[in-house]
Amino acid sequence: MYYESMTLEQLEAQAQMFAIELKARKAPLCILLYGDLGAGKSTFARMLVQALTSKETNVPSPTFTLLQTYETTAGPLTHFDLYRLKSIEDVYDLGFNEYVLSHICVVEWPERLGNDLPTPHIKITLAHDSEHTRTLVIERVGC
Repeated sequence: MYYESMTLEQLEAQAQMFAIELKARKAPLCILLYGDLGAGKSTFARMLVQALTSKETNVPSPTFTLLQTYETTAGPLTHFDLYRLKSIEDVYDLGFNEYVLSHICVVEWPERLGNDLPTPHIKITLAHDSEHTRTLVIERVGC
């Protein structure tokens, strides 16, 4: 699926529709978020978590904590930010392989996983079109 020139409101609506799909699928599932710095990966992850919990849920970027876990209506969800990690071993040290078996995993900077991508997964790529719009591409792999 390809969505062009999405406003933040449209991106939030897409996250809410995506949350409905996740409720039907349940865990485990891995969602890989690709895009440059500032493309909207953390924003999309926050919108998705809030769609699965409540608008009031505090969803900080896990840039420094590396991961945050939430209980959601679709099951446990762990949000990873792998940006600061240097090697695949660092990812494994977080317990990533265990989370993938039982959680919905939302992963920012999945490039750090190299070719070791979990299957099935959903690849979401975000890019800026302008200051106020983004392009969103969703690809399902093994789903």
